[in-house]
Amino acid sequence: MHASTGNLSSRSFLRFLLVGGGATLLQYLIMAALMTLFAVSAVRASTIGFLLSAIFNYWANARFTFAAQGGHRRSILRFAVTLCAGLAINALVLYAFKKMGAAVWLAQLIATGVVLVWNYTINAIWTFRKRHSS
Repeated sequence: MHASTGNLSSRSFLRFLLVGGGATLLQYLIMAALMTLFAVSAVRASTIGFLLSAIFNYWANARFTFAAQGGHRRSILRFAVTLCAGLAINALVLYAFKKMGAAVWLAQLIATGVVLVWNYTINAIWTFRKRHSS
């Protein structure tokens, strides 16, 4: 059964995973290039890579995943809010599972899963919500 509510669908979720994987790869490539070619510190290189990959992530999700139409002013702001909330959720889940004694890698995997579900759901129903004309 293929259930779809607005932007929530198995197709958009698969596309979301592909875009996220591409954005992560882009972040790592930028980080590696900055560190290797320009001797940029790991934290600075990762941050630059993250920010540039976030731009790609927004664009690809707007066009490929959710086929957003119209202006970007509202959706870019919502994307940034969702991204920041996801970062906070990641930190909280990681902290909580580490506090319960979980290994760091397991805690991070759980946090990544929670943030993945958060980001997909909020982006589908809020960030890139289809506007209905009356």
